[in-house]
Amino acid sequence: MDRIGPGSVTWKYFGDWRGMLQGLWAGSMQNMHPKLGAAVEEHSEFFEERWARLFRSLYPIGGVVFDGALAERTGREVRDYHRDIRGVDSQGRRYHALDPDVFYWAHATFFVGTILTAQNFCGGISEAEKRRLFDEHRDWYARYGVSMRPVPETWEDFQEYWDRTCREVLEDNKATREVLDLTTLPRPPRARWLPDWAWRPLRAGIAKGFVWLTVGMYDQSVRDLLGYTWSARDERVHRVVGSTIATAFRLVPQRMRKHPRARDGLDRASGRIPESTPLIHTPTRFLPRDHDDPRHYCPVHATRRG
Repeated sequence: MDRIGPGSVTWKYFGDWRGMLQGLWAGSMQNMHPKLGAAVEEHSEFFEERWARLFRSLYPIGGVVFDGALAERTGREVRDYHRDIRGVDSQGRRYHALDPDVFYWAHATFFVGTILTAQNFCGGISEAEKRRLFDEHRDWYARYGVSMRPVPETWEDFQEYWDRTCREVLEDNKATREVLDLTTLPRPPRARWLPDWAWRPLRAGIAKGFVWLTVGMYDQSVRDLLGYTWSARDERVHRVVGSTIATAFRLVPQRMRKHPRARDGLDRASGRIPESTPLIHTPTRFLPRDHDDPRHYCPVHATRRG
């Protein structure tokens, strides 16, 4: 039985705009896996189009959770974007994006990232909710139509898997460092009007702040791997920042806290829009440069609805 839908813990926390605050954490954690990092380094255009790549990816990723009867179809589409991503890294190690251990690691960061979003920016998450979220994440992963072999059976098994991967598998590599380097980050799409002289000092502050926020969410073993320090004062301030964000979001209407694809799913499930309403897709401004590349999500009918 698929446990993801209205009333699930996944629907409660995933797709919330506050999840963007752990985006740097998720990207760096994914890339620290040696095979995934090699695939990103050799195949991804993320570093040439950071904002567009990020914002358009939110649609299919969110769709695997929120597309209702079409969620499995969306999951298989996401899977198929990875079919041709393969090669040999600089150390002679072969990789393929659909290697079960690699593909599951990326999904594991979505699951843990959801916990971190709830824990740090949504007022907290109970142990019972974590356990429910774990069970739901197995159903979520099954929607991709890939091997379930690497997926831990229990929440306790997952915690051991996560700790072991962080301590024994992850590497400090170029792809990770490039994700964490925001010193050349271009202006966000809605701030293109901002002149360069005003954006440069803002970018410096944003880069420093986001990396600090990210370091606070790393396991200690990952901080050690990347050479970051974290003090008791850092921990206290991090909690205050998270609590402030959670409090501020109480002023935001529930529906508007969600990304458009998540909001679309909520609206369809609640009857706000007909179930037959076409899925919402990325705005055209975020479409990839090469519309025919099978590695990219590029909907035929990009939209501005939502």
